[in-house]
Amino acid sequence: MHAYRSHTCAALTKAEVGQTVRLSGWVHRIRDHGGVLFIDLRDHYGITQVLCDPDSPVFHDVEKVRSEWCIRIDGTVKARDEALVNPKIPTGEIEVFIRDMEVLGSAEELPLMVFGDQEYPEETRLRYRFLDLRRQGLHDNIMLRSRVVQDLRRRMWDQGFTEFQTPIITASSPEGARDFLVPSRLHPGKFYALPQAPQLFKQLIMVSGFDRYFQIAPCFRDEDPRADRSPTDFYQLDMEMSFATQDDVFAAIQPAIQGCFEAFGGGRTVDTVWPHIRYADAMKWYGTDKPDLRCPIKMQDVSDHFRGSGFAIFAKLLEQEGTEIRAIPAKGGGSRKFCDRMNAFAQKEGLPGMGYIFWRDGEDGLEAAGPLAKNIGPERTEAIRQQLHLGKGDAAFFLGGKPQAFERVAGKARTTIGEELGLTETDRFAFCWIVDFPMYEKDPETGVIDFSHNPFSMPQGGLEALNGDPLQVLGYQYDLACNGYELISGAIRNHRLDVMFKAFEIAGYSAEEVERRFSGLVNAFRFGPPPHGGCAAGIDRMVMLLADEANIREVIMFPMNQRAEDLMMGAPSEPTNEQLRELGLRVLPRE
Repeated sequence: MHAYRSHTCAALTKAEVGQTVRLSGWVHRIRDHGGVLFIDLRDHYGITQVLCDPDSPVFHDVEKVRSEWCIRIDGTVKARDEALVNPKIPTGEIEVFIRDMEVLGSAEELPLMVFGDQEYPEETRLRYRFLDLRRQGLHDNIMLRSRVVQDLRRRMWDQGFTEFQTPIITASSPEGARDFLVPSRLHPGKFYALPQAPQLFKQLIMVSGFDRYFQIAPCFRDEDPRADRSPTDFYQLDMEMSFATQDDVFAAIQPAIQGCFEAFGGGRTVDTVWPHIRYADAMKWYGTDKPDLRCPIKMQDVSDHFRGSGFAIFAKLLEQEGTEIRAIPAKGGGSRKFCDRMNAFAQKEGLPGMGYIFWRDGEDGLEAAGPLAKNIGPERTEAIRQQLHLGKGDAAFFLGGKPQAFERVAGKARTTIGEELGLTETDRFAFCWIVDFPMYEKDPETGVIDFSHNPFSMPQGGLEALNGDPLQVLGYQYDLACNGYELISGAIRNHRLDVMFKAFEIAGYSAEEVERRFSGLVNAFRFGPPPHGGCAAGIDRMVMLLADEANIREVIMFPMNQRAEDLMMGAPSEPTNEQLRELGLRVLPRE
Protein backbone atom coordinates (compact mmCIF):
# COMPACT_ATOMS: atom_id res chain seq x y z
CA MET A 1 0.00 0.00 0.00
CA HIS A 2 1.15 3.57 -0.66
CA ALA A 3 2.94 5.24 2.23
CA TYR A 4 0.20 7.83 2.71
CA ARG A 5 -3.00 6.95 0.88
CA SER A 6 -4.78 4.42 -1.25
CA HIS A 7 -7.62 6.86 -1.99
CA THR A 8 -8.31 10.57 -1.66
CA CYS A 9 -10.90 11.86 0.79
CA ALA A 10 -13.44 12.26 -2.03
CA ALA A 11 -12.98 8.89 -3.74
CA LEU A 12 -14.67 6.25 -1.58
CA THR A 13 -18.18 4.98 -2.40
CA LYS A 14 -20.30 1.96 -1.49
CA ALA A 15 -18.30 0.01 -4.09
CA GLU A 16 -15.37 -0.05 -1.62
CA VAL A 17 -17.39 -1.31 1.39
CA GLY A 18 -15.41 -4.01 3.20
CA GLN A 19 -12.05 -2.91 1.79
CA THR A 20 -9.07 -1.84 3.88
CA VAL A 21 -8.01 1.65 2.79
CA ARG A 22 -5.47 4.30 3.75
CA LEU A 23 -6.35 8.00 3.87
CA SER A 24 -4.30 11.08 4.76
CA GLY A 25 -5.53 14.59 5.45
CA TRP A 26 -6.40 17.18 8.02
CA VAL A 27 -8.76 16.81 10.97
CA HIS A 28 -11.60 19.07 9.88
CA ARG A 29 -14.05 18.44 12.72
CA ILE A 30 -14.25 16.07 15.71
CA ARG A 31 -17.47 14.86 17.33
CA ASP A 32 -17.71 12.67 20.42
CA HIS A 33 -20.97 10.68 20.44
CA GLY A 34 -20.93 8.81 23.74
CA GLY A 35 -17.45 7.37 23.41
CA VAL A 36 -17.57 6.97 19.64
CA LEU A 37 -15.29 9.51 17.98
CA PHE A 38 -16.30 10.82 14.54
CA ILE A 39 -13.73 12.76 12.53
CA ASP A 40 -14.30 14.58 9.25
CA LEU A 41 -11.00 13.98 7.46
CA ARG A 42 -10.29 16.57 4.75
CA ASP A 43 -7.82 16.78 1.91
CA HIS A 44 -7.64 18.85 -1.28
CA TYR A 45 -10.34 16.73 -2.91
CA GLY A 46 -13.04 16.44 -0.25
CA ILE A 47 -14.11 14.98 3.10
CA THR A 48 -14.52 11.43 4.40
CA GLN A 49 -16.07 10.61 7.75
CA VAL A 50 -13.86 8.30 9.80
CA LEU A 51 -14.74 6.90 13.22
CA CYS A 52 -13.20 5.12 16.16
CA ASP A 53 -14.56 3.42 19.29
CA PRO A 54 -12.84 1.67 22.22
CA ASP A 55 -12.62 -1.54 20.16
CA SER A 56 -10.03 0.15 17.91
CA PRO A 57 -6.41 -0.53 18.90
CA VAL A 58 -5.58 3.19 18.44
CA PHE A 59 -8.62 4.64 20.23
CA HIS A 60 -6.55 6.41 22.89
CA ASP A 61 -4.27 7.90 20.24
CA VAL A 62 -7.26 9.16 18.26
CA GLU A 63 -8.64 10.79 21.42
CA LYS A 64 -5.59 13.09 21.46
CA VAL A 65 -5.91 14.55 17.97
CA ARG A 66 -7.21 18.10 17.50
CA SER A 67 -8.48 20.27 14.68
CA GLU A 68 -6.07 20.69 11.76
CA TRP A 69 -3.71 17.93 12.82
CA CYS A 70 -2.44 16.17 9.72
CA ILE A 71 -2.92 12.41 10.12
CA ARG A 72 -2.83 9.11 8.23
CA ILE A 73 -5.39 6.45 9.00
CA ASP A 74 -5.85 2.85 7.94
CA GLY A 75 -9.32 1.43 8.23
CA THR A 76 -12.23 -0.55 6.93
CA VAL A 77 -14.88 0.99 4.69
CA LYS A 78 -18.42 0.58 6.07
CA ALA A 79 -21.80 1.55 4.66
CA ARG A 80 -23.68 4.19 6.61
CA ASP A 81 -27.18 3.49 7.85
CA GLU A 82 -29.79 4.82 5.43
CA ALA A 83 -30.88 7.49 7.92
CA LEU A 84 -27.29 8.75 8.27
CA VAL A 85 -26.39 9.11 4.58
CA ASN A 86 -25.09 12.59 3.71
CA PRO A 87 -26.07 13.38 0.10
CA LYS A 88 -24.11 16.66 0.14
CA ILE A 89 -20.70 14.99 -0.23
CA PRO A 90 -19.49 12.27 -2.65
CA THR A 91 -18.46 10.00 0.26
CA GLY A 92 -21.75 10.47 2.10
CA GLU A 93 -22.82 6.82 1.81
CA ILE A 94 -19.80 5.38 3.62
CA GLU A 95 -17.53 5.85 6.64
CA VAL A 96 -14.18 4.34 7.57
CA PHE A 97 -13.55 2.56 10.87
CA ILE A 98 -10.01 3.41 12.03
CA ARG A 99 -7.68 0.42 12.65
CA ASP A 100 -4.38 2.33 12.69
CA MET A 101 -3.31 5.99 12.80
CA GLU A 102 -0.12 8.01 12.41
CA VAL A 103 0.23 11.71 13.24
CA LEU A 104 1.99 13.29 10.27
CA GLY A 105 1.94 16.82 11.63
CA SER A 106 0.41 18.14 14.86
CA ALA A 107 -0.98 21.68 15.14
CA GLU A 108 -0.68 24.29 17.86
CA GLU A 109 -3.68 26.29 19.06
CA LEU A 110 -5.26 27.75 15.94
CA PRO A 111 -5.29 31.54 15.36
CA LEU A 112 -8.32 31.01 13.08
CA MET A 113 -10.66 28.06 12.73
CA VAL A 114 -10.86 26.32 9.38
CA PHE A 115 -14.22 24.67 10.11
CA GLY A 116 -17.20 27.02 10.21
CA ASP A 117 -17.97 30.46 8.85
CA GLN A 118 -16.45 32.68 11.52
CA GLU A 119 -15.20 36.09 10.40
CA TYR A 120 -11.63 37.06 11.26
CA PRO A 121 -9.73 40.35 10.88
CA GLU A 122 -7.90 40.70 7.57
CA GLU A 123 -4.58 40.96 9.39
CA THR A 124 -5.14 37.52 10.97
CA ARG A 125 -6.27 35.99 7.68
CA LEU A 126 -3.25 37.30 5.76
CA ARG A 127 -0.69 36.48 8.45
CA TYR A 128 -1.96 32.90 8.56
CA ARG A 129 -2.93 32.68 4.90
CA PHE A 130 -1.90 29.00 4.74
CA LEU A 131 -4.69 28.27 7.25
CA ASP A 132 -7.13 30.64 5.57
CA LEU A 133 -6.55 28.81 2.28
CA ARG A 134 -7.70 25.56 3.89
CA ARG A 135 -11.18 27.06 4.33
CA GLN A 136 -13.62 25.80 1.74
CA GLY A 137 -14.73 29.12 0.22
CA LEU A 138 -11.24 30.47 -0.38
CA HIS A 139 -9.99 27.05 -1.52
CA ASP A 140 -12.81 26.94 -4.08
CA ASN A 141 -11.96 30.46 -5.30
CA ILE A 142 -8.33 29.55 -5.91
CA MET A 143 -9.34 26.38 -7.76
CA LEU A 144 -11.78 28.44 -9.84
CA ARG A 145 -8.95 30.81 -10.70
CA SER A 146 -6.78 27.92 -11.86
CA ARG A 147 -9.55 26.52 -14.07
CA VAL A 148 -10.23 29.98 -15.53
CA VAL A 149 -6.56 30.39 -16.49
CA GLN A 150 -6.51 26.93 -18.07
CA ASP A 151 -9.74 27.70 -19.96
CA LEU A 152 -8.46 31.04 -21.27
CA ARG A 153 -5.23 29.44 -22.47
CA ARG A 154 -7.13 26.79 -24.38
CA ARG A 155 -9.49 29.31 -25.96
CA MET A 156 -6.62 31.55 -27.07
CA TRP A 157 -4.78 28.62 -28.69
CA ASP A 158 -8.06 27.65 -30.38
CA GLN A 159 -8.27 31.22 -31.76
CA GLY A 160 -4.89 30.80 -33.45
CA PHE A 161 -2.80 32.67 -30.83
CA THR A 162 0.63 31.47 -29.71
CA GLU A 163 1.91 31.87 -26.15
CA PHE A 164 5.25 33.61 -25.62
CA GLN A 165 6.95 34.82 -22.43
CA THR A 166 8.37 38.33 -22.11
CA PRO A 167 11.07 39.54 -19.68
CA ILE A 168 10.38 40.22 -15.99
CA ILE A 169 13.49 42.39 -15.49
CA THR A 170 13.42 45.26 -17.97
CA ALA A 171 13.59 49.05 -18.34
CA SER A 172 11.15 51.55 -16.90
CA SER A 173 8.21 52.49 -19.15
CA PRO A 174 5.25 54.86 -18.76
CA GLU A 175 2.12 52.77 -18.13
CA GLY A 176 0.38 55.25 -15.87
CA ALA A 177 1.60 53.93 -12.50
CA ARG A 178 4.79 53.86 -10.45
CA ASP A 179 7.45 51.30 -11.30
CA PHE A 180 9.02 48.85 -8.90
CA LEU A 181 12.71 49.52 -9.40
CA VAL A 182 15.43 46.86 -9.04
CA PRO A 183 18.99 48.08 -8.38
CA SER A 184 21.73 46.58 -10.54
CA ARG A 185 24.79 45.11 -8.82
CA LEU A 186 26.82 44.95 -12.03
CA HIS A 187 25.95 48.52 -13.02
CA PRO A 188 26.09 50.63 -9.84
CA GLY A 189 23.68 53.55 -9.80
CA LYS A 190 21.47 52.04 -12.49
CA PHE A 191 18.12 50.31 -12.05
CA TYR A 192 15.96 47.79 -13.81
CA ALA A 193 12.17 47.87 -13.48
CA LEU A 194 9.59 45.17 -13.05
CA PRO A 195 7.22 45.44 -16.04
CA GLN A 196 3.95 47.27 -15.46
CA ALA A 197 2.76 45.30 -18.52
CA PRO A 198 4.41 43.56 -21.49
CA GLN A 199 3.33 46.53 -23.66
CA LEU A 200 6.55 47.33 -25.50
CA PHE A 201 7.69 43.72 -25.76
CA LYS A 202 4.45 42.52 -27.32
CA GLN A 203 4.70 45.31 -29.89
CA LEU A 204 8.25 44.20 -30.63
CA ILE A 205 6.96 40.64 -31.07
CA MET A 206 4.70 41.95 -33.83
CA VAL A 207 7.59 43.82 -35.45
CA SER A 208 9.56 40.55 -35.25
CA GLY A 209 7.10 38.89 -37.61
CA PHE A 210 4.96 36.83 -35.23
CA ASP A 211 1.27 37.31 -35.84
CA ARG A 212 -0.96 36.45 -32.88
CA TYR A 213 0.65 36.54 -29.42
CA PHE A 214 -0.83 35.92 -25.99
CA GLN A 215 0.51 35.41 -22.49
CA ILE A 216 -0.81 34.95 -18.96
CA ALA A 217 1.42 37.78 -17.84
CA PRO A 218 2.42 38.97 -14.36
CA CYS A 219 2.40 42.76 -14.10
CA PHE A 220 3.89 44.92 -11.36
CA ARG A 221 2.65 48.36 -10.36
CA ASP A 222 3.30 50.35 -7.22
CA GLU A 223 -0.31 51.49 -6.82
CA ASP A 224 -2.64 52.52 -4.05
CA PRO A 225 -4.86 49.54 -3.20
CA ARG A 226 -8.58 49.31 -3.93
CA ALA A 227 -11.10 46.53 -3.42
CA ASP A 228 -10.76 45.55 -7.11
CA ARG A 229 -7.01 46.17 -7.48
CA SER A 230 -3.88 44.67 -5.97
CA PRO A 231 -1.30 47.23 -4.73
CA THR A 232 1.72 45.35 -6.09
CA ASP A 233 1.16 42.71 -8.76
CA PHE A 234 -1.58 41.16 -10.83
CA TYR A 235 -2.05 38.82 -13.77
CA GLN A 236 -3.56 39.61 -17.13
CA LEU A 237 -4.46 37.80 -20.32
CA ASP A 238 -2.24 39.80 -22.65
CA MET A 239 -2.68 39.62 -26.43
CA GLU A 240 -1.54 41.37 -29.60
CA MET A 241 -2.33 40.95 -33.32
CA SER A 242 -0.66 42.13 -36.51
CA PHE A 243 -2.59 43.58 -39.47
CA ALA A 244 -5.60 44.04 -37.20
CA THR A 245 -8.29 46.66 -36.89
CA GLN A 246 -10.15 47.53 -33.73
CA ASP A 247 -13.03 45.25 -34.74
CA ASP A 248 -10.58 42.40 -35.39
CA VAL A 249 -9.35 42.65 -31.80
CA PHE A 250 -12.93 42.64 -30.50
CA ALA A 251 -13.80 39.61 -32.63
CA ALA A 252 -10.73 37.71 -31.41
CA ILE A 253 -11.06 38.31 -27.68
CA GLN A 254 -14.84 38.06 -27.24
CA PRO A 255 -15.07 34.26 -27.75
CA ALA A 256 -12.41 33.70 -25.07
CA ILE A 257 -13.99 36.00 -22.48
CA GLN A 258 -17.60 35.13 -23.25
CA GLY A 259 -16.88 31.40 -23.33
CA CYS A 260 -15.05 31.57 -20.02
CA PHE A 261 -17.94 33.41 -18.33
CA GLU A 262 -20.42 30.92 -19.78
CA ALA A 263 -18.32 28.02 -18.47
CA PHE A 264 -17.79 29.36 -14.95
CA GLY A 265 -20.64 31.84 -14.42
CA GLY A 266 -22.72 29.47 -12.33
CA GLY A 267 -25.74 29.63 -14.60
CA ARG A 268 -25.90 33.42 -14.73
CA THR A 269 -26.87 34.97 -18.06
CA VAL A 270 -23.91 36.07 -20.19
CA ASP A 271 -24.54 38.81 -22.76
CA THR A 272 -23.61 37.71 -26.27
CA VAL A 273 -24.04 41.13 -27.90
CA TRP A 274 -21.54 43.65 -26.53
CA PRO A 275 -22.59 47.19 -27.49
CA HIS A 276 -20.02 49.83 -28.44
CA ILE A 277 -20.47 53.01 -26.38
CA ARG A 278 -18.48 56.16 -27.05
CA TYR A 279 -16.52 57.40 -24.03
CA ALA A 280 -18.33 60.75 -24.11
CA ASP A 281 -21.71 59.01 -24.12
CA ALA A 282 -20.71 56.65 -21.30
CA MET A 283 -19.78 59.61 -19.10
CA LYS A 284 -22.98 61.43 -20.04
CA TRP A 285 -25.35 58.49 -19.57
CA TYR A 286 -23.67 56.61 -16.72
CA GLY A 287 -21.15 58.97 -15.09
CA THR A 288 -18.35 56.44 -15.58
CA ASP A 289 -16.34 54.77 -18.32
CA LYS A 290 -17.05 51.35 -16.79
CA PRO A 291 -20.84 51.31 -16.58
CA ASP A 292 -22.92 48.55 -15.05
CA LEU A 293 -25.48 47.87 -17.78
CA ARG A 294 -27.44 45.53 -15.54
CA CYS A 295 -28.95 48.78 -14.26
CA PRO A 296 -31.21 50.17 -17.03
CA ILE A 297 -31.04 53.80 -15.83
CA LYS A 298 -29.61 56.32 -18.30
CA MET A 299 -28.93 59.86 -17.20
CA GLN A 300 -30.08 62.65 -19.48
CA ASP A 301 -29.21 66.30 -20.05
CA VAL A 302 -32.19 68.43 -18.94
CA SER A 303 -30.43 71.79 -18.90
CA ASP A 304 -32.96 73.48 -21.21
CA HIS A 305 -35.77 72.94 -18.70
CA PHE A 306 -33.88 74.91 -16.03
CA ARG A 307 -32.57 77.85 -18.09
CA GLY A 308 -34.25 81.00 -16.81
CA SER A 309 -36.38 78.95 -14.41
CA GLY A 310 -37.48 79.84 -10.90
CA PHE A 311 -34.88 77.54 -9.41
CA ALA A 312 -32.13 80.13 -9.08
CA ILE A 313 -29.30 77.73 -8.15
CA PHE A 314 -29.53 75.81 -11.43
CA ALA A 315 -30.48 78.84 -13.51
CA LYS A 316 -27.35 80.73 -12.39
CA LEU A 317 -25.16 77.67 -12.82
CA LEU A 318 -26.22 77.41 -16.45
CA GLU A 319 -25.04 80.97 -17.12
CA GLN A 320 -21.48 79.69 -16.67
CA GLU A 321 -19.66 78.10 -19.59
CA GLY A 322 -19.33 74.32 -19.59
CA THR A 323 -22.11 73.62 -17.08
CA GLU A 324 -25.20 71.47 -17.43
CA ILE A 325 -27.97 69.82 -15.44
CA ARG A 326 -28.39 66.06 -15.60
CA ALA A 327 -31.34 63.99 -14.48
CA ILE A 328 -31.27 60.46 -13.08
CA PRO A 329 -34.70 58.88 -13.74
CA ALA A 330 -35.86 56.56 -10.96
CA LYS A 331 -38.85 54.39 -11.83
CA GLY A 332 -40.57 53.40 -8.60
CA GLY A 333 -38.63 55.90 -6.50
CA GLY A 334 -41.52 58.33 -6.05
CA SER A 335 -41.65 58.70 -2.28
CA ARG A 336 -40.37 61.56 -0.17
CA LYS A 337 -38.62 59.08 2.13
CA PHE A 338 -36.59 57.57 -0.73
CA CYS A 339 -35.85 60.98 -2.25
CA ASP A 340 -34.58 62.31 1.08
CA ARG A 341 -32.39 59.24 1.50
CA MET A 342 -30.77 59.77 -1.89
CA ASN A 343 -30.26 63.46 -1.12
CA ALA A 344 -28.42 62.41 2.04
CA PHE A 345 -26.37 59.94 -0.06
CA ALA A 346 -25.14 62.81 -2.25
CA GLN A 347 -24.21 64.85 0.80
CA LYS A 348 -22.15 61.95 2.17
CA GLU A 349 -20.34 61.86 -1.17
CA GLY A 350 -19.29 65.50 -0.78
CA LEU A 351 -21.97 67.33 -2.80
CA PRO A 352 -24.44 69.85 -1.34
CA GLY A 353 -27.22 67.42 -2.21
CA MET A 354 -29.41 66.25 -5.10
CA GLY A 355 -32.54 68.03 -6.20
CA TYR A 356 -35.53 65.82 -6.91
CA ILE A 357 -39.05 65.70 -8.29
CA PHE A 358 -41.50 62.85 -7.76
CA TRP A 359 -44.90 62.24 -9.27
CA ARG A 360 -48.04 61.21 -7.38
CA ASP A 361 -51.83 61.43 -7.59
CA GLY A 362 -53.16 64.96 -7.13
CA GLU A 363 -56.54 66.64 -7.11
CA ASP A 364 -56.47 67.18 -10.88
CA GLY A 365 -54.59 64.02 -11.87
CA LEU A 366 -50.84 63.45 -11.89
CA GLU A 367 -48.99 65.89 -9.61
CA ALA A 368 -45.29 66.75 -9.41
CA ALA A 369 -44.00 67.16 -5.85
CA GLY A 370 -40.81 68.24 -4.17
CA PRO A 371 -38.95 71.55 -3.77
CA LEU A 372 -37.79 71.67 -7.40
CA ALA A 373 -41.31 71.20 -8.73
CA LYS A 374 -42.55 74.19 -6.76
CA ASN A 375 -39.75 76.39 -8.05
CA ILE A 376 -39.92 75.62 -11.77
CA GLY A 377 -43.69 75.22 -12.18
CA PRO A 378 -45.99 72.60 -13.74
CA GLU A 379 -45.10 73.19 -17.42
CA ARG A 380 -41.39 72.55 -16.93
CA THR A 381 -41.94 69.58 -14.61
CA GLU A 382 -44.30 68.02 -17.14
CA ALA A 383 -41.75 68.53 -19.93
CA ILE A 384 -39.11 66.83 -17.77
CA ARG A 385 -41.46 63.93 -17.00
CA GLN A 386 -42.18 63.37 -20.68
CA GLN A 387 -38.51 63.54 -21.67
CA LEU A 388 -37.63 60.95 -19.02
CA HIS A 389 -40.70 58.75 -19.73
CA LEU A 390 -41.78 58.75 -16.09
CA GLY A 391 -45.19 58.43 -14.48
CA LYS A 392 -47.01 57.98 -11.21
CA GLY A 393 -44.79 56.64 -8.42
CA ASP A 394 -41.60 57.62 -10.23
CA ALA A 395 -38.94 60.21 -9.40
CA ALA A 396 -36.04 62.06 -10.95
CA PHE A 397 -32.87 63.32 -9.28
CA PHE A 398 -30.84 66.27 -10.53
CA LEU A 399 -27.19 67.31 -10.36
CA GLY A 400 -25.68 70.43 -11.85
CA GLY A 401 -22.38 72.14 -12.56
CA LYS A 402 -19.36 71.21 -14.63
CA PRO A 403 -19.73 67.51 -15.44
CA GLN A 404 -16.26 66.54 -14.21
CA ALA A 405 -17.25 67.87 -10.77
CA PHE A 406 -20.38 65.76 -10.33
CA GLU A 407 -20.14 62.80 -12.76
CA ARG A 408 -18.47 60.46 -10.26
CA VAL A 409 -21.19 60.99 -7.65
CA ALA A 410 -23.91 60.88 -10.32
CA GLY A 411 -22.60 57.51 -11.49
CA LYS A 412 -22.59 56.12 -7.95
CA ALA A 413 -26.08 57.53 -7.35
CA ARG A 414 -27.35 55.86 -10.53
CA THR A 415 -25.97 52.51 -9.37
CA THR A 416 -27.36 52.91 -5.86
CA ILE A 417 -30.81 53.91 -7.13
CA GLY A 418 -30.91 50.89 -9.43
CA GLU A 419 -29.96 48.53 -6.61
CA GLU A 420 -32.30 49.98 -4.00
CA LEU A 421 -35.30 50.05 -6.33
CA GLY A 422 -34.65 46.51 -7.57
CA LEU A 423 -34.05 47.67 -11.14
CA THR A 424 -30.60 46.07 -11.42
CA GLU A 425 -30.42 42.46 -12.62
CA THR A 426 -28.34 40.35 -10.25
CA ASP A 427 -27.92 37.15 -12.28
CA ARG A 428 -26.35 38.57 -15.43
CA PHE A 429 -22.94 39.49 -16.83
CA ALA A 430 -23.48 42.63 -18.94
CA PHE A 431 -20.57 43.56 -21.21
CA CYS A 432 -19.94 46.67 -23.31
CA TRP A 433 -17.00 48.13 -25.22
CA ILE A 434 -16.15 51.73 -24.36
CA VAL A 435 -14.56 53.28 -27.46
CA ASP A 436 -13.35 56.64 -28.82
CA PHE A 437 -11.35 57.71 -25.78
CA PRO A 438 -9.80 61.18 -25.97
CA MET A 439 -6.06 61.07 -26.66
CA TYR A 440 -5.26 64.08 -24.49
CA GLU A 441 -6.46 65.93 -21.42
CA LYS A 442 -5.67 69.36 -20.01
CA ASP A 443 -4.66 69.93 -16.41
CA PRO A 444 -7.33 72.34 -15.12
CA GLU A 445 -4.82 74.22 -12.95
CA THR A 446 -1.72 74.42 -15.16
CA GLY A 447 -3.31 74.10 -18.59
CA VAL A 448 -0.65 71.52 -19.54
CA ILE A 449 -1.67 68.98 -22.19
CA ASP A 450 -0.85 65.34 -21.45
CA PHE A 451 -1.92 61.88 -22.60
CA SER A 452 -5.19 60.79 -21.06
CA HIS A 453 -4.74 57.08 -21.84
CA ASN A 454 -2.12 54.89 -23.50
CA PRO A 455 0.50 57.10 -25.21
CA PHE A 456 1.29 54.43 -27.81
CA SER A 457 -2.22 54.41 -29.30
CA MET A 458 -2.92 55.41 -32.88
CA PRO A 459 -4.89 58.68 -33.10
CA GLN A 460 -8.03 58.48 -35.19
CA GLY A 461 -7.24 60.43 -38.36
CA GLY A 462 -3.50 59.89 -38.03
CA LEU A 463 -1.06 62.77 -38.47
CA GLU A 464 -3.67 65.13 -39.88
CA ALA A 465 -5.79 64.87 -36.72
CA LEU A 466 -2.81 65.91 -34.58
CA ASN A 467 -2.56 69.25 -36.36
CA GLY A 468 -5.87 70.45 -34.88
CA ASP A 469 -7.15 70.94 -31.32
CA PRO A 470 -5.51 68.14 -29.29
CA LEU A 471 -8.50 67.95 -26.93
CA GLN A 472 -10.67 66.93 -29.88
CA VAL A 473 -8.36 64.06 -30.95
CA LEU A 474 -9.76 60.59 -30.32
CA GLY A 475 -7.64 57.49 -30.11
CA TYR A 476 -8.19 53.92 -31.22
CA GLN A 477 -8.40 53.03 -27.54
CA TYR A 478 -10.99 50.82 -25.94
CA ASP A 479 -12.01 49.23 -22.65
CA LEU A 480 -14.35 46.34 -21.92
CA ALA A 481 -16.65 46.93 -18.95
CA CYS A 482 -18.64 44.25 -17.14
CA ASN A 483 -21.02 44.84 -14.22
CA GLY A 484 -19.31 48.09 -13.26
CA TYR A 485 -15.71 46.88 -13.55
CA GLU A 486 -13.08 47.43 -16.23
CA LEU A 487 -12.04 43.99 -17.45
CA ILE A 488 -10.03 44.84 -20.58
CA SER A 489 -8.03 47.79 -21.81
CA GLY A 490 -6.40 47.99 -25.22
CA ALA A 491 -5.65 49.96 -28.35
CA ILE A 492 -4.59 49.89 -31.96
CA ARG A 493 -0.93 50.91 -31.68
CA ASN A 494 0.79 53.87 -33.24
CA HIS A 495 3.33 52.13 -35.49
CA ARG A 496 4.35 55.19 -37.56
CA LEU A 497 7.31 57.15 -36.23
CA ASP A 498 6.20 60.47 -37.72
CA VAL A 499 2.83 60.17 -36.02
CA MET A 500 4.41 58.98 -32.78
CA PHE A 501 6.87 61.87 -32.57
CA LYS A 502 4.06 64.36 -33.23
CA ALA A 503 1.79 62.74 -30.64
CA PHE A 504 4.50 62.93 -27.98
CA GLU A 505 5.45 66.47 -29.02
CA ILE A 506 1.90 67.64 -28.18
CA ALA A 507 2.32 66.15 -24.69
CA GLY A 508 5.61 67.99 -24.21
CA TYR A 509 8.14 65.31 -25.19
CA SER A 510 10.86 66.11 -27.70
CA ALA A 511 11.84 63.60 -30.39
CA GLU A 512 15.21 63.21 -28.63
CA GLU A 513 13.51 62.30 -25.34
CA VAL A 514 11.23 59.80 -27.05
CA GLU A 515 14.24 58.18 -28.72
CA ARG A 516 16.10 58.05 -25.40
CA ARG A 517 13.22 56.65 -23.34
CA PHE A 518 11.86 54.17 -25.88
CA SER A 519 14.95 53.44 -27.94
CA GLY A 520 14.08 49.78 -28.49
CA LEU A 521 10.64 50.51 -29.91
CA VAL A 522 11.72 53.53 -31.95
CA ASN A 523 14.62 51.60 -33.46
CA ALA A 524 12.33 48.68 -34.34
CA PHE A 525 9.81 51.00 -36.01
CA ARG A 526 12.52 52.04 -38.49
CA PHE A 527 12.48 48.56 -40.02
CA GLY A 528 9.05 47.82 -41.47
CA PRO A 529 6.63 47.72 -38.53
CA PRO A 530 3.22 46.19 -39.30
CA PRO A 531 -0.04 47.77 -38.15
CA HIS A 532 -0.94 46.03 -34.90
CA GLY A 533 -3.16 46.22 -31.86
CA GLY A 534 -4.29 44.26 -28.87
CA CYS A 535 -5.55 44.36 -25.33
CA ALA A 536 -5.17 42.86 -21.88
CA ALA A 537 -7.83 41.33 -19.62
CA GLY A 538 -7.44 41.41 -15.84
CA ILE A 539 -7.60 37.79 -14.69
CA ASP A 540 -7.89 38.62 -10.98
CA ARG A 541 -10.87 40.87 -11.64
CA MET A 542 -12.52 38.30 -13.92
CA VAL A 543 -12.27 35.62 -11.24
CA MET A 544 -13.57 38.08 -8.64
CA LEU A 545 -16.72 38.54 -10.72
CA LEU A 546 -17.12 34.82 -11.42
CA ALA A 547 -16.67 33.97 -7.73
CA ASP A 548 -19.16 36.73 -6.80
CA GLU A 549 -16.65 38.35 -4.46
CA ALA A 550 -16.43 42.06 -3.66
CA ASN A 551 -12.69 42.08 -2.85
CA ILE A 552 -9.91 40.95 -5.16
CA ARG A 553 -7.91 39.52 -2.25
CA GLU A 554 -10.50 36.73 -2.05
CA VAL A 555 -9.29 35.27 -5.37
CA ILE A 556 -5.51 35.76 -4.98
CA MET A 557 -3.59 33.00 -3.24
CA PHE A 558 -1.09 35.17 -1.37
CA PRO A 559 -2.22 38.82 -1.53
CA MET A 560 -0.74 41.89 0.10
CA ASN A 561 -2.69 43.89 2.66
CA GLN A 562 -3.98 47.44 2.16
CA ARG A 563 -0.53 48.83 2.99
CA ALA A 564 1.19 46.64 0.37
CA GLU A 565 2.67 44.39 3.06
CA ASP A 566 3.05 40.61 3.02
CA LEU A 567 2.31 39.84 6.67
CA MET A 568 3.02 36.13 6.21
CA MET A 569 6.52 36.51 4.70
CA GLY A 570 7.42 39.83 6.30
CA ALA A 571 7.80 41.86 3.10
CA PRO A 572 8.95 44.49 2.48
CA SER A 573 11.98 43.91 4.70
CA GLU A 574 15.10 45.89 5.52
CA PRO A 575 18.20 44.96 3.48
CA THR A 576 21.39 43.98 5.21
CA ASN A 577 24.39 46.30 5.17
CA GLU A 578 26.21 43.75 3.01
CA GLN A 579 23.43 43.83 0.41
CA LEU A 580 23.47 47.62 0.33
CA ARG A 581 27.25 47.72 -0.07
CA GLU A 582 27.08 45.24 -3.00
CA LEU A 583 24.55 47.48 -4.72
CA GLY A 584 26.29 50.75 -3.87
CA LEU A 585 23.17 52.03 -2.09
CA ARG A 586 22.51 53.92 1.12
CA VAL A 587 19.11 54.21 2.80
CA LEU A 588 18.32 57.75 3.90
CA PRO A 589 16.09 58.23 6.95
CA ARG A 590 12.68 59.78 6.27
CA GLU A 591 12.48 63.44 7.16
